Amino acid sequence: MGAFAVHAAVLRGTEAIPVTVEVDLGGGIPGMTVVGMPDSAVLEARTRIRCALRSCGFENPRLHATVNLAPSDVRKSGTGLDLPIAVGMLVATGQVSPRGLDGCLFVGELGLSGDCCGVRGAMAYALLARDLGLSLVSAPKLAREAASARVEGCACLGLPSLSVLRKGVDALDEAVAAPDDVGVAAASLDYADVVDQEAAKRALVVVAAGPHGMLMMGPPGAGKTMLARRLPTILPRLGEDERLEAMLVHSVSGVSVEEVAAGIRPFRAPHHSVSRAGLVGGGRPVTPGEASLAHRGVLFLDELPEFAPSVLQALRQPIEDGEVSVVRVEGTYRFPCAFQLVAAANPCPCGHAGDRGHPCRCTPQEIARYQGRIGGALLDRIDVFVDVTRPQAGRVIEGAGGTSSAEMREQVLAGREFASWRSARAEAAGAARGVASGTLTPDAALMLERMAERLSLGGRAIARTARVARTIADLKESELVGPAEVAEACSYRSRLGGGEGSADA
Repeated sequence: MGAFAVHAAVLRGTEAIPVTVEVDLGGGIPGMTVVGMPDSAVLEARTRIRCALRSCGFENPRLHATVNLAPSDVRKSGTGLDLPIAVGMLVATGQVSPRGLDGCLFVGELGLSGDCCGVRGAMAYALLARDLGLSLVSAPKLAREAASARVEGCACLGLPSLSVLRKGVDALDEAVAAPDDVGVAAASLDYADVVDQEAAKRALVVVAAGPHGMLMMGPPGAGKTMLARRLPTILPRLGEDERLEAMLVHSVSGVSVEEVAAGIRPFRAPHHSVSRAGLVGGGRPVTPGEASLAHRGVLFLDELPEFAPSVLQALRQPIEDGEVSVVRVEGTYRFPCAFQLVAAANPCPCGHAGDRGHPCRCTPQEIARYQGRIGGALLDRIDVFVDVTRPQAGRVIEGAGGTSSAEMREQVLAGREFASWRSARAEAAGAARGVASGTLTPDAALMLERMAERLSLGGRAIARTARVARTIADLKESELVGPAEVAEACSYRSRLGGGEGSADA
């Protein structure tokens, strides 16, 4: 018997912090004392571990155990320390051989029966194990999730129960990643099902090729939500780096990573009652919000004016920086959130302003107040505004099809490929120039200047309009932006994108 150290880890934001679990047995009243800034969940491990050891046929020591979680100046939270504390107890009491344990990082919660349960953050633990040159030992579910990240140099071993440790770590099998055959439900969505909305589909092609932010406004039942939910079907699949970034955020949030692991871009649609912490991150412990869960994908805000104004304004800095900074007493947490913002809104409280065949009961003051809840500073950061009208009844009844997702995706991929070629060519020639200065023809530049004055666009709105025009030219595989592209880009600046959205906040 004596002291023994086990490699473990705890989550801090999107990172796993290494922790050394030291167990020492000595005289005194039988029991366990845990030191090293543990929270209540860690302290509860004492009861779980005692029951787990008894259920698996091990003996609880009739000595006092002191468990130190080093470094002691870092707050330890969560239930992932159950397994390493139990392993330390078993080795310290001589019930399990220490051979091979020093090459493992143990993470997992224990059930009263001794079964090992998964915790959130599988990928973060896998990355830490790789950096430390260790094998990750955890519950089979967590090990499979970590293996799906395909982190080179990290072996992920599944431990179903404490009793398996009698055979040693060498007896554990390495987890295998699940096949990339998920996302059937997402793949079943198709823009061909959206009838009589070809103008909106064209705008979505521009948005996907950009990528750009978008706000759709129209009456209830026009198809705004259907249009938004199908956007991932025309976006390119996640690249390897993007896939790993998105998986890390989903993993530490306890959200399924299956679709992201298969390369499908995230689509998050929080309810309008979401809190500020729920949208951009926070809470205790600090976890990523919906904006970060949409990293490298789409964040869809339906019924945009119904969101609390303070919650919406919290998105201003993340949209610009692609990152959320949450400051707490113990430090700053940074979460990635490079997402495409797609929003939908009714034009007024009753939803029928401008809707043919449905009279609006709202006064001009009520309409202005309702639309003003969105805030001009946020609107100024949205590139494309589209009015979605109610589809014709006859076309809906006939079930007339339109442009399909496959056709739209082909246009998007071609536009992105041309944009990449154009950028690489400009970089190779050493002629990298600003969007609004080097690619517009003289006639296009003059038109953009006149439209900016007419719509009262601020500097940011002008730059974003020029970017949309550049994307439209890329879809046409044109190196220069002409008046036609500028005209189409300006048509996506609605009444909300004009005066209210022009202030540079």
